[in-house]
Amino acid sequence: MEDLLKFLDIKYASVTHKPVYTSKEAQFIKEKINGIGCKNLFLKDNLGKYYLYVFEDTNKANIKALEKFLEVKKLHFGSSEELENILKLIPGGVTPLGIINDTSNLVCIILDESLVNNKLLVHLNTNTTTIAIDYSDLIKYITYLKHEYKIFKGDNNE
Repeated sequence: MEDLLKFLDIKYASVTHKPVYTSKEAQFIKEKINGIGCKNLFLKDNLGKYYLYVFEDTNKANIKALEKFLEVKKLHFGSSEELENILKLIPGGVTPLGIINDTSNLVCIILDESLVNNKLLVHLNTNTTTIAIDYSDLIKYITYLKHEYKIFKGDNNE
């Protein structure tokens, strides 16, 4: 992972910490490293397509608006087995960087528009390390791995 970030000339700061499983538990990390905390929801639609929705940890997900944006009938959480099989991640350790393990490109990344042009705090494929990465560098990473991504311009604060 870190070799790929170096290869892509992606600069980042990192901090190692106790394991965290929720964004609420992870709030203390913002005292150690600068950036916007991100929530990451591993979702699946009624047709079996997977999504990783990334948004600010201070917001709530508006799943209905996301369904409308994606033009799908029903979104629900992917199972922990699907998460582990596709992204090689565990619940509580979900991160957009996990797409490195999705060699079949099954997961579409959905980035909330509030993240654009900010420094983002995401796990480094483990819930014991968080990195601060520029939004533009995350896009570079996603693009390099040939994953689809969309910018969600819906209101997720309802």
